[in-house]
Amino acid sequence: MATDDGNFVITPMEYDAVMADPVMAPYVRPYVGSKELLSSQKRWCLWLREMNPGDPARSPELRRRLEAVAASRQASKAPTTQNWARFPHLFRQLGLVSDVPFVGIPEVSSENRHYLPVSYFEPEVIISNKVYGAVDPHGIIFAVASSSMFWTWMKTVSGRMKSDPSFSSTITWNNFPMPALTDGQRTALASAGAKILDARAQHPDRPLDEHYAALGMAPELVRAHDQLDTIMDKIIGAPRRCRTAWNDRNCSSTPMYA
Repeated sequence: MATDDGNFVITPMEYDAVMADPVMAPYVRPYVGSKELLSSQKRWCLWLREMNPGDPARSPELRRRLEAVAASRQASKAPTTQNWARFPHLFRQLGLVSDVPFVGIPEVSSENRHYLPVSYFEPEVIISNKVYGAVDPHGIIFAVASSSMFWTWMKTVSGRMKSDPSFSSTITWNNFPMPALTDGQRTALASAGAKILDARAQHPDRPLDEHYAALGMAPELVRAHDQLDTIMDKIIGAPRRCRTAWNDRNCSSTPMYA
């Protein structure tokens, strides 16, 4: 959470002007929240953790933005936020910051989707508090989160934003009744997850919300998810791939949790 009153954020309309500022340009990073993750909209932020302390004096626009951050934090009613007015160049709270590619899960996803849309990000991406990130070197997290079994679990135990399931790293992920995996199961999950990425790559211009449109998923993507579900359902305890997205999977996962 930046708690910056929008002053770290760079919109598409502002991007060219900011990049033309030689002081600010090196600090510009892609900035992704749920909306950007799902719709591939573009947004950036100023990532100033390694800022040269003299740079605000060399860039009037950078100075203006930092002064605005400090003022907005000082005006907050929360003492903890007021305290962060002393550090106007820093995000107040951080999500995952990684030096390797990582998985991103949107905080909220439409209940009408058949699967939870999960993405991969390059290390330079900064995620907002609307995205959960995790380093996933072997692809296991991506595969588990992409499964129908996990989506059913999320719909069952998670909170809601209006009617849409809201992911939580504690309630949703940490409580998912995942047994210890064998090496063979880990390999199978990683391979199935890779096939989902391959299916998406056949339509590289589609954002995730189009890939996972409930009434228009590409057959090759559905088949890739079916293959993943065959593996994941058996891991959780079903004798074979469940044929219904709710009742069979809910009955398979809930006893393991209890």
